[in-house]
Amino acid sequence: MITITNQEFKQIADFIKAHYGIYLKEEKRALVTGRLQQVLVKRNMNSFTDYFDYLVNDRSGEAITTLVDKMTTNHTFFMREAAHFHFFRDQVLPFWIHAIKDRDLRVWSAACSSGEEPYTLAMIIDEFLGKEQASWDSKVLATDISNAVLDVAKDGVYSNEKIEPLPNHWKIQYFNRHDADHSVLNNRIRNQVIYRKYNLMDKSIPFKKKFHAIFCRNVMIYFDNETKTELIDRLYDMMEYGGYLFVGQSESLNRDTTRFKYVMPAVYRKL
Repeated sequence: MITITNQEFKQIADFIKAHYGIYLKEEKRALVTGRLQQVLVKRNMNSFTDYFDYLVNDRSGEAITTLVDKMTTNHTFFMREAAHFHFFRDQVLPFWIHAIKDRDLRVWSAACSSGEEPYTLAMIIDEFLGKEQASWDSKVLATDISNAVLDVAKDGVYSNEKIEPLPNHWKIQYFNRHDADHSVLNNRIRNQVIYRKYNLMDKSIPFKKKFHAIFCRNVMIYFDNETKTELIDRLYDMMEYGGYLFVGQSESLNRDTTRFKYVMPAVYRKL
């Protein structure tokens, strides 16, 4: 195994933090070494200095894409932190359905991973709107920095074990059999989610309209306080007044400094 020096680890860690906000502490050294070994071997590199030179000089985008896929952990599942989805169904949707005049509901899954979160939101919205769905623009925007998980999400294929937490009538209504062990979301729900690659550290805002609800869960645990504060400020500016922000249950906002108002654990509102 090729070892990594202090200077090499610092170079890579600083690069990842500057571009993606991910703060790699010293205890992550073994993780970085292990996940990048295959890349070094494949490219016949003798050191992590060689790898870093390749990373900063590659113009194809391949090096960055591989680094992001190797360094991000995409652990998610259907109905994760289910209280959020229940609150979205019982409180957020009823409020906005009456408040929105142009029937343009804008919901963003800001670190969508392999798609379980945005598809769950799409199913909740579909069931809530019922026959009125056709008269609404209610597509869910789902973004992530990893091409690998976005490809999985777009396919919409999940093991039967993964969809087990979902209500039985959803499995019947929204899924078709893919093979003996897997099910695939039907086109109606898949078409209700728009997938885009987006880096949450991007200071520019590419979205024309502001959002009524943003799910940005279990991603800020990888950021230091400064990066987290900057992101929260951008999310606030990207949200309509009255909009709701959902973060992970292990995450929280500093109530003394944030412009968001606390609603319940891991749920905040722009008022």
